[in-house]
Amino acid sequence: MTTRRARIMSTTTRGELAASLAALRRSLDLPAAYPSAALAEAERAADTVPTDPTAAVLADLRSIPFLTIDPEGSTDLDQALHLERTASGGILHYAIADVPAFVTPGGALDVETRRRGQTIYAPDGRIPLHPEVISEHAASLLPGVDRRAYVWRFVLDDGARPVETTLTRAVVRSVRQWSYVEAQAAIDDATAPESLRSLVWFGSERAARERERGGASLNIPEARIVVDGDGYRLELEAEVPLEDANAQVSLLTGMAAADIMLRGRIGILRTMPPAAPDDIARFRAQTVALGLPWRTDVPYGEYLQSLDRSPAARAVREYAGGLFRGAGYASFDGEPPAQTDQAAIAAPYAHTTAPLRRLVDRWSLVVCEALANDREVPEWARASLAELPALMARSSAVTSRWDAGALDRVEAAVLSGREGEVFEGVVLAVRGDGIRVQLLSPPVEAKVPGITAAPGDSVRLRLVAASIGDGTLRFAAA
Repeated sequence: MTTRRARIMSTTTRGELAASLAALRRSLDLPAAYPSAALAEAERAADTVPTDPTAAVLADLRSIPFLTIDPEGSTDLDQALHLERTASGGILHYAIADVPAFVTPGGALDVETRRRGQTIYAPDGRIPLHPEVISEHAASLLPGVDRRAYVWRFVLDDGARPVETTLTRAVVRSVRQWSYVEAQAAIDDATAPESLRSLVWFGSERAARERERGGASLNIPEARIVVDGDGYRLELEAEVPLEDANAQVSLLTGMAAADIMLRGRIGILRTMPPAAPDDIARFRAQTVALGLPWRTDVPYGEYLQSLDRSPAARAVREYAGGLFRGAGYASFDGEPPAQTDQAAIAAPYAHTTAPLRRLVDRWSLVVCEALANDREVPEWARASLAELPALMARSSAVTSRWDAGALDRVEAAVLSGREGEVFEGVVLAVRGDGIRVQLLSPPVEAKVPGITAAPGDSVRLRLVAASIGDGTLRFAAA
């Protein structure tokens, strides 16, 4: 569950917007170029880390026709999958990029990645966790090349429940890189390979298991800024059903990783406390006020999945995103933490499927692979586990400030020059002495003081000012 606004995909910026984003980067002290020692270490690893199964002493799983599914244009490919149906359910192989093979514990690259924490996606170009020679080349699960990977193997029953789980370090080869739109089209016109066809079954069954647990998924679409003449326009990425199914693969893997670490009594979990009863009561009352009542006999996740695309439903999702707060990381070596669940998932969960883009996943993979194969956890991983929650919290805080500030500036650029125009919008929430509004077109959010309205109401607003320099918008009632 997330309350973060739609993320802006990388594109070309120029002029005042480019200058404003650059100033924001400086104010947040975001990383720029890699230190020369870290970059040299990455280049050396890319050249020398073996991908021949015999030389690397790894399992050879290149005969499995893995494929990747990512947003169009992605080059930092963390995951590849192969899924086949069986008489009793299915077998899922899920390959995760072997980033630990390229990062020497305690080395210059390790130090720099701990400083960065995660990849930051930005309108004017992303700030990667790892140098591109690793994240977009040597470690990325690109098609048609041998790559090292941690391969999860799940034997599934007819409800896509794992009945057997193994984790093996191996060499794999992806046969094709699919975008979500391409993959969905292949499913729709019946030309998709078995893995994609089976993913439809898997996603449906895992969504049912999620509802049984009481979990809920609330996906926020990404936005793309497009140069349009002398200005910009903002487009929301098309959502396809396959995205939800693919997300369930990652969820299953994260739950399996948490289970392994809890049984092994060492690891790091992604935790979130349950929503407070008063917050749930307020949310339920708000759904009634919006004309979309959440009945007491309907599970939370099932209710969210039933919502349509209406303005009232958009406002409900806005409130739903704020129900769960306090997500963080809990490391342990011995006694597990008192809070082990990720409340929105309704189960223990660990980040383990995006090591190219998120620091903590490197530890999760190393710990899980050792425990799953009855070996000691490497000392470097054990000794540094306790540092990770603070490192990730700091990185997440900076990234949140960047995301909010960058989106504000992009939205101001999109509306710059349209002062005086009237826009239609829907009220998302009441904030202090005003409201927060989602414009219908372009898909911009704004805080508007001095207006009384209820969530779900339609409003007409006149744009008074749009400042790209600090990302502020001023509206008045039309």
